[in-house]
Amino acid sequence: MVAQKTVELFSTSNRQWEPKRRLTVSEWADMNRVLTTESSAEAGPWRTDRAPYQREIMDSIEKWEEVVIMASAQVGKTEFLLNVTGSYIDQEPCPILHVLPNDTLIQAYSKKRLTPMINNCEPLRAKIGVAKSRDSSNTIEEKSFPGGYVAIAGANVPEGLSSRPIQIVLCDEVDRFPISSGKEGDPIALATARTKTYRHKRRHLFVSTPVDKETSRINQLYENSTMEQWCLPCPHCGELQPLKFKSGKDGGIAFEHYVSESGEIVVTKAEHRCAYCGMLGSEKDWKRGEGQWIAQKEHSTRRGFHINQLSSPWSDWREVAKAFLVAKREGIDKLKVFVNTVLGEPWETKVKGVDEKTLMERRERYEYEVPEGVKVLTAAVDTQDDRFEVEVTGWGAGKESWRIEYQRIYGDLDQPQIWNELDRFLCRSWIGPGGREFRIIGVCMDSGGHYTKEVYEFTKPREYRRIYSIKGQGINPKTAEHVPFIAKHTRTQIQKAMLIHLGVDDGKVKVFDSLKVTEPGPLYCHFPNDEEKGYTQEYFLGLTAETQQTVVKEGVKYKVWVKTRDRNEPFDLAVYNRAVIELLRPNLSLPIEQQPNGPKIDPDTSVRIRKKGKKRVSAGR
Repeated sequence: MVAQKTVELFSTSNRQWEPKRRLTVSEWADMNRVLTTESSAEAGPWRTDRAPYQREIMDSIEKWEEVVIMASAQVGKTEFLLNVTGSYIDQEPCPILHVLPNDTLIQAYSKKRLTPMINNCEPLRAKIGVAKSRDSSNTIEEKSFPGGYVAIAGANVPEGLSSRPIQIVLCDEVDRFPISSGKEGDPIALATARTKTYRHKRRHLFVSTPVDKETSRINQLYENSTMEQWCLPCPHCGELQPLKFKSGKDGGIAFEHYVSESGEIVVTKAEHRCAYCGMLGSEKDWKRGEGQWIAQKEHSTRRGFHINQLSSPWSDWREVAKAFLVAKREGIDKLKVFVNTVLGEPWETKVKGVDEKTLMERRERYEYEVPEGVKVLTAAVDTQDDRFEVEVTGWGAGKESWRIEYQRIYGDLDQPQIWNELDRFLCRSWIGPGGREFRIIGVCMDSGGHYTKEVYEFTKPREYRRIYSIKGQGINPKTAEHVPFIAKHTRTQIQKAMLIHLGVDDGKVKVFDSLKVTEPGPLYCHFPNDEEKGYTQEYFLGLTAETQQTVVKEGVKYKVWVKTRDRNEPFDLAVYNRAVIELLRPNLSLPIEQQPNGPKIDPDTSVRIRKKGKKRVSAGR
């Protein structure tokens, strides 16, 4: 009896000293993660089984040095990163670095994603604690714990990428990283270089929705990996296969729909066709099957995963089909977004370009100054030393456009006459069907060149007419950092004029894509067969005076716009006109009676401009 008690005592004692088994990332998340309404649409305990494809992705970080996830939206990409972070903090404390596209995202990421995870997870809260205003070990950018820390850095700031050693590097949305972090080079290379001292323990995780196939980093990383796809068994024959959207003999989504009287697209049925037996199966039947990751190739150090919304428990196939039909109706801009964010695939440009002859042949006779289909007018002004170049454009449903008039106004920009003439032109109206008068609802005016102050003085008193100064910002050749089309709004220091900062490279892509549309409808561009309105061969040469080229910097591809001719004002004005529509965002699907119209303005507006070297003043109504 005594001997038995002694054995039990030693057994109990030994179990207490046994090393705790390390949980996989998915096991750790299932045991410890709690999602809140701050960061998730489904609050409550984390369940990996809710989206089974997540398990293998998260657990692969235990054995593989690099893991790549090319995915659509709504599949839990950021949660992969957070679960890996939490698992390492709790079980294998070490230095961890989260890299975001730029430093402006750090605060939101820290407060809305990382901090809620820590505060609602007992093991993490015990190690890191709740942030205090004077706690230097727990800040927005960095949170310390025994054995390590988790830091958040922007890919555009080299200081955050090139200092202390790091064991785990987690890169989020890498397709939106700049080409260079300041002057230091590729941000991915900078971040991963910090893991050299850890050798066999280092881990790199790259996550992103892809963008453009020619320059997509995540697609390049994925293609140089095991290239695994999430495959589900056919409900009929049991053959494993990835879910595809494009329907055909190789399988894919087949759907039925109709358009209601109000114009709404209604999808009534959506099923997936098997690539092997050809049978259709419902979404419920397909998603009920036990899926698995199937690799397309072998790789020694990098495991790659691709997943789209069709496999996500948070998406509905009918909604996916509807999103496709809406995007198709609204044009190439929306189709790109659909391919990237819903299918998780990079967009591939199939049509290389357009030329002036092709566009000239598309000229057509307008029955009225403003043709049927136009709902609003916008204008754009390019400022040159001896003239203004102005273009008026009409817009209809789906951003279908009609060029109305291209005008050059010559004169001495140091004198008020030319400014008054410009103002009178912008005040006039154009006549459409039934005698309807159209006025300009908004204007973007270039403030570059030698008359920046004068442009500010002209636009400031006319802002109530939505006449704004703009400043174009191209891609930075040192960083190639992406600048959104409507980047930001500021006020000038002296004139207090509204200044719209435009990412012109983005704008040029939008214009160029619309020029490539060959059938009337969304984004199609109409041109009048009227040289007196300015639509001559010279105009079309200027409209096609730039082309986009792919260049390589430090092994990373990105695109730049290159001028093929000296005069490109028509192309610039097309970008500025598109900016007015993106800025004001009129609902072009509404009837013309519900569209905004420019105010009735007395064109007798005086502009006083003094000679160079002295203060220039303009007076507006």
